[in-house]
Amino acid sequence: MLSNTEENYLKALLHLTDLNSIKEQAGTNELANYLGIKPATATDMLKKLKEKGLVDYEKYGKNNLTPKGKKIALELLRKHRLWETFLYEKLEFSWDEIHEVAEELEHIQSEKLINKLDQFLGYPQYDPHGDPIPDNKGKIPKTKRMLLCDKPIDSVCKMVAVKNNSVSFLKYVSQIGLAINSNIEILEIEKFDGSMQLKIGDQTHRVSRKFAENIFVI
Repeated sequence: MLSNTEENYLKALLHLTDLNSIKEQAGTNELANYLGIKPATATDMLKKLKEKGLVDYEKYGKNNLTPKGKKIALELLRKHRLWETFLYEKLEFSWDEIHEVAEELEHIQSEKLINKLDQFLGYPQYDPHGDPIPDNKGKIPKTKRMLLCDKPIDSVCKMVAVKNNSVSFLKYVSQIGLAINSNIEILEIEKFDGSMQLKIGDQTHRVSRKFAENIFVI
């Protein structure tokens, strides 16, 4: 059985490669930055995971998950997003609260429990943040979406997911009246810094390019 820390490394590699990038490998420094740890700490763990056949690791090279490691990472991701959905839909947690709690619940090992949870929720394809949920075979629903920052002026689009799941960002998104499936109209784009003036409902808001880089729309 893997430790929670080992599982977190596998899930981090999945996020850095297959989920949010077209690349299949990630550098050790990149992984360390993502996890908020020292590169030497990441190197030690990658060596351990390589010995267990979960990661392809070479000194000074790039890292990627083996098929066995990817299977475990996808199972973790499935559990995490199902727990987020349960907390949000059934226990009325706010969407900025569910990530931290799901980080703990995702390490529960009962496959029967997770399959029952999936059935209880009606086999959801997306979590409350708009992220796709892998099924019990590790398949992820295909999504056609783009970042808000890549949309042109006068576009009308719909928010379908967030890239940043931090509490501070999610609270800010809620404060300006945005939620999953909210309509957004781009009224103005500032050439100097890429900031945008958006119409959300009957309100207008000025947002930074950094904000727009973290909102997925269709």
